[in-house]
Amino acid sequence: MTIKTVGMISSYSGLAKTRDWLWQQTPHSFGIWDNIQMLKIAEKPDFLLLYQFDFPQPSPQASWLDIVRKRQQKPEINIESLLCGVPKERIIYFLREPPLDEIVEISKRNYQEAQKYCGHVSGPDDFAPNPDYMPAIWYHAKSFEDLNEMPIPEKIAPCSWITSGINRTANHRQRLDFLKSLQASGTKFDLYGRDLPAWSPTKGELGHKWHGMAPYYYNLAIENYAENSWYVSEKLWDSLLAWCLPIYYGGPAADKLLPPGSFLRLPSLDEKGIAYIQEVTATPDAWYAAKDAIAEARQIILRKLNLLNWLSNFVAEHS
Repeated sequence: MTIKTVGMISSYSGLAKTRDWLWQQTPHSFGIWDNIQMLKIAEKPDFLLLYQFDFPQPSPQASWLDIVRKRQQKPEINIESLLCGVPKERIIYFLREPPLDEIVEISKRNYQEAQKYCGHVSGPDDFAPNPDYMPAIWYHAKSFEDLNEMPIPEKIAPCSWITSGINRTANHRQRLDFLKSLQASGTKFDLYGRDLPAWSPTKGELGHKWHGMAPYYYNLAIENYAENSWYVSEKLWDSLLAWCLPIYYGGPAADKLLPPGSFLRLPSLDEKGIAYIQEVTATPDAWYAAKDAIAEARQIILRKLNLLNWLSNFVAEHS
């Protein structure tokens, strides 16, 4: 079997120089999964993934100051040069961010531009050329073998929530409002995250999400967006892979992808939701009842929903 290389470009700044992207998501060395090798930085890949790549947006009419400072402006991106000569039918575009009101027009333009260069264009939006769930990636600093073969980690605390203080959209602000109400209620949970508001007591930022999930029976997995049938993010995958029972707030996509009982539905981000969290986390009974479903969900995430598995199937169909 010939191994095909899959390159990747993204507008996520943290991925700019990462050669080993997704290598932890396969049991094989150097990013190999069946018929592909995920080689993000490749001069001449066989296939190319544009992963949340933001195409240049139309600029407003230049002001006199823009003209004066023209020499200071960054050069325009040459899209063709980024594509490394890969044929259109072998280029994949994944838009990963949810269709929040504040960015929906940018997302629509990205889809329009992507169709000029990419043979497959998809995202978790009803208006995407190919509406689809996002294949799973996760953020635990654990190898595939570790996650696949490890025993259940010792559970010693009731509940955690790992989140951030981002407040740039109405959905982010709603989540922060719920955090404030949840803490004011006296509900017992440990909060971790970066850039959280000064009013929020927190355990601090984590270098590895595992440390804020594995010792807990329950984990609050609250999406930034819950208004369509496509969007589900790594918040759920990370929680389950750490053997937590997620208390999940999001759209119905998760119900279609995971077995019944592998997560709990947070009914709302209000007093009813707070009461639900308090009731569930008062004992580990729900976690014990869900252990088999969590184990099944973990295997689905590792082997079926895995982005590398999606790419492998795509390459097989287009080689």
